[in-house]
Amino acid sequence: MRVLDLIIKKRDGGNLTAEEIGFLISEFDRGNIPDYQMSALLMAIYFQGLNARETTALTAALAESGEMLDFSSLGAIVADKHSSGGVGDKITLVLAPLVAAAGVPVAKISGRGLGFTGGTIDKLESIPGFSARLSVEKFMELVQENSLAIMVQTERLTPADGKLYALRNVTGTVENISLIAASIMSKKIAAGANAILLDVKMGRGAFIQNRDEAFHLAETMVRIGKEMGRRIVSVVTDMNQPLGFAVGNALEIKEVMNVLRGQGPPDVERLSVLLGGYLLALVGKVRNPEEGQEELLRLLKNGAGLEKFKQMVISQGGDAQCLEDLSLLPQAKFVETIKAPKSGYLREIDARKVGKVAAILGAGRSFKGEKIDFSVGIVLNHKVGNIVAEGDTLAYIHGNNEDTLKAAFKELSGTFSIGEEKAEGFPLIYGVVPPFPS
Repeated sequence: MRVLDLIIKKRDGGNLTAEEIGFLISEFDRGNIPDYQMSALLMAIYFQGLNARETTALTAALAESGEMLDFSSLGAIVADKHSSGGVGDKITLVLAPLVAAAGVPVAKISGRGLGFTGGTIDKLESIPGFSARLSVEKFMELVQENSLAIMVQTERLTPADGKLYALRNVTGTVENISLIAASIMSKKIAAGANAILLDVKMGRGAFIQNRDEAFHLAETMVRIGKEMGRRIVSVVTDMNQPLGFAVGNALEIKEVMNVLRGQGPPDVERLSVLLGGYLLALVGKVRNPEEGQEELLRLLKNGAGLEKFKQMVISQGGDAQCLEDLSLLPQAKFVETIKAPKSGYLREIDARKVGKVAAILGAGRSFKGEKIDFSVGIVLNHKVGNIVAEGDTLAYIHGNNEDTLKAAFKELSGTFSIGEEKAEGFPLIYGVVPPFPS
C-alpha cells in the first residue's frame, strides 16, 4: 500500500478498508508516515467523513496500537467517564471520586487541552507534584488499591491516538464526528473499563453546536461500545455557557475543591451528580439513576468524595498541603476586571470566546507541545439570567503577561450580552442515548 494512494482515495470520497486503516495507523505510530501526510489524510477525513465501518475500524486500530488493559482480576465492573470537551468542564474531577467513593472502581485515561477546551490532565498537573505519567502497572495498582486513578496516554496505551490527538489540535481537524468518536472510544476500550458513561457537550462552548450532530456523536460512540462488548450510555449536555465560574487549570482545581466541600457552583454539583447517577445504574450498583443520584449526594455531603479526590492526588504525587490551602496553587501576577457597561439581564456568555481568551492568556495550546501556564484563566462572576447593574464585575481575568492581558481584555469585553428581557435558561441535559434504562 502507498500512503499517497490512500490519501487520494479518501480525498475523492472513497471508503477505506479495515486493513488500510490498520496500515495507516500502524505506520504513523511507527514514524513511517510523516506529520504532513497524516495531516492531509485528517483533512480529507474531515471533509469526506468516515462511515460506520470505517469509524469502528479506526477505533480498533487506535486501541490496538498499544496495550489493552484487563481488570478482570478485580472481580468488579470497572467504570470510566469521558467528556467530548467543553469550556470550564471539570465534571470528571468531581464525578470520578464520588463514584469511586460509592464502591465502583474508576480507571480513566485522559488527554490534555484540545482547541479552546481544557484538558483534565492539564488541570490535575496544576497541582504541584501531581503526576499523570503513570506506568501501566502503577495505574492498575492504584485502581486496585484506591478504586481511582487518572493517567495520561502513554506510549504503551493508545500511542497512535496520542500522536493523532496532538496533530488534530494544530491542523483544524478537531470537529469531526468520526475522529472524535474514534479518539474517545479507543482510549475507553484500551483502558479496560467495562462500563462507560459519555458526556457529549453541545453548544457554543463545545466542538459540536448542532443538536443533530451531538446526538449523532452520542449514537456513534454507543454503537462502537456495544460492538466491542461494553456497557455504555451517552448523555448530551449543555455547553452554551461555561460550566461553573472558573476557566483555567489551577482556577478550575480550586472550584473542584469547593464543589467537593459542598460550596461550589450549583450547575457543576448538579451535573456531576446527575451523570454519576447514570453510571452507578449502568454498573448495577443501584436500581435506577435517581437512586444513584441520592447516593452520590450523600457521599458529597459527608465528605467521602473529597477524601477520595485527596487520596488520588496524594497517591499520584500531588502536594496535599495545596488541597488544604488553595492559595498554594499556582496564581497569576495580574487580575483585570470586566465591568458591565449597562444594567439589565445577562442574556448570553459566549462560552467559545471565553475558552479562546483563556488560551490567549496561556491556559491552552496554539501549537503541538506548547507549554501552558497553569495559573492563568478567567473567573466569571455571573451566570446567564442574572440581573447585573452598570459597573458590576462580570469577570476576572488572571494573567502573567501585560500584553496578553490587554488582548484578553479586548476579546472578552464582547463576550457578554445584556438586555432588558430575561433570557431563557439552558437545560443541563438534552437527552440520553440509549433512553435509560435500555
